[in-house]
Amino acid sequence: MHELGLVNYAVKEVDKFAKERGITNIKTVTLEFGEVSGIISSYLYNYWDWYTKKYHLLEGTKLRCEEIPAVTWCDDCKITYNTVTYGKTCPHCGSGNTWLLRGNEMRIKSIEVDDGDLEAGGEYRP
Repeated sequence: MHELGLVNYAVKEVDKFAKERGITNIKTVTLEFGEVSGIISSYLYNYWDWYTKKYHLLEGTKLRCEEIPAVTWCDDCKITYNTVTYGKTCPHCGSGNTWLLRGNEMRIKSIEVDDGDLEAGGEYRP
């Protein structure tokens, strides 16, 4: 259920970003989140559709979601590996002296706006 809070945060940040820059027509917002973040993308889409109706500037804006692969670092052998496949134990040396390098985060990756809002149209990367 934390997806609602994430969408709430993203919508408010995009709304603020657009107002600060005089952007009036946002086409697409791309969120990226970690593979082991526990975020369920279908919930993000549902909440996004519901929540953006409360913000005139964002109504009709499409959401894209991209997943960041989870990668773990081993402090003993100094090698990274796929977290989902191997978990906390390093497949190279068998050590448990590991930590998650990436794969648990969520961020606004890009905001695509209508051509009329920019000289050449395109994407902002906050």
